[in-house]
Amino acid sequence: MAERHRDLERLLTFVDAVVAIAITLLVLPLAEAGGEVGEGDAAQVLSTHTDDLFGFALSFVVIAQLWLGQHRIVSGLVRQSTALIWLLLAWAFTIVFLPFPTSLVATTDHDPLAKILYVGTMAVSSAVLALVAWVIRSDRSLRDTDEAPHVMTSASVTVAFVLALAIMLVFPDLSYWPLLLLVLIGPVERLIRR
Repeated sequence: MAERHRDLERLLTFVDAVVAIAITLLVLPLAEAGGEVGEGDAAQVLSTHTDDLFGFALSFVVIAQLWLGQHRIVSGLVRQSTALIWLLLAWAFTIVFLPFPTSLVATTDHDPLAKILYVGTMAVSSAVLALVAWVIRSDRSLRDTDEAPHVMTSASVTVAFVLALAIMLVFPDLSYWPLLLLVLIGPVERLIRR
């Protein structure tokens, strides 16, 4: 791989740091809950905060998957463009914002606005990644390889988030289970590529 320009390296390091901070912010409510053990026992605290634990685990996995997607998309990148800078900053914003809707999700059961903010943020995040992939794919001078990132992967994740959100809003008793549609993206994408 050709040497990355210093400014690009700084931008990608900044984005990685933003992701690390966002993941750290997710665990803060759990750290507070741990202080509740006091005279009780850990089992009671875990039982009381099951929703918080689920919200943390789900959001950790989602942020990790979004970061891995971003990492794959920029892996061949050797220089930046103004569009890329702004798109990566927009993507970082969605990641930093995610702990807020995560906290709403953990404290509400069937609130449609909480679901829209939570899943909508993830959908916007993956849509921005699709745009990042498109910009890199469209401008060969930005990368050091002939292999361009796949726009379809991020776009299919966006579609899955939107579809899951629609199902969640129409059938509120399903809670957040429709997000499991994301598991189907890989197999469906492989079928389409054949």
